[in-house]
Amino acid sequence: MHRPHLTKRVASVKPQVVMDESQFELDALAIFSHPDDAELSVSGTLLRLKALGYRTGVLDMTRGEMGTRGTPELRAEESVAAARIMKLDLRLNLGQPDGHIWPTEEARTAVVRVLRAHKPRVLLTTHWDDPHPDHANTCRIVREAARLGTMARYDEAGKQPPVRMPAIMHSLFSRRVVPSFIVDVSDFVEEKMAAIKAHASQFYRPESNEPVTRISQPGFLDQMEYRMRYFGSLIGVAAGEPFFVREALNVDDPMALLTRPMNIYS
Repeated sequence: MHRPHLTKRVASVKPQVVMDESQFELDALAIFSHPDDAELSVSGTLLRLKALGYRTGVLDMTRGEMGTRGTPELRAEESVAAARIMKLDLRLNLGQPDGHIWPTEEARTAVVRVLRAHKPRVLLTTHWDDPHPDHANTCRIVREAARLGTMARYDEAGKQPPVRMPAIMHSLFSRRVVPSFIVDVSDFVEEKMAAIKAHASQFYRPESNEPVTRISQPGFLDQMEYRMRYFGSLIGVAAGEPFFVREALNVDDPMALLTRPMNIYS
């Protein structure tokens, strides 16, 4: 992978093949509010997709400047380090105001332009019932932008052709929502935890003098692994990440689907 670079508002990881970023297509794009959200929620799935040969990326909505710990500059560096661990083809940052994400025309248009530039077939984002306002509003922006991006006359000033509607899978992190499916990430637990720990400013460090937050408490990272183990147990594997899909799933081979490992007691 090429050496990641930073611009004024964008943290970007260059694709493995040199080409104009504006024309680099992705298979899956994770869109989350803050620089460590994708790592905490879906990094195991992104790693699995990469191992399967898909092109993956992350779009962070904000620079995390409202965070209690760390600085935007430090968090940008941590994001690049985490992107390397996740083997991302691209990581971008929209520079939306942290703590003030709203489904404004500016925010929707910004996401539409990313979708049209990189044409992801699948989007990963938060669930709309997330208790953090930024997370819930990011979900709304993603869903609306995904639809608006298909409309030829939306954002004609952007001079980009419309794209097909991508599928959207919602990560389940903070609410007790029954998953539509769980991705087996058993082979990627260590890499997922390494990607999370790349955001060192946000988590427990005995030498830190910064204020304590929920995620900087000593046991938080252990809880992340326990969650993976729990969701893995529901499908009879070592670790899993849960997702909800609003639309009915189109199953090609029900035999292949239903004969995969499951836990009949889940």
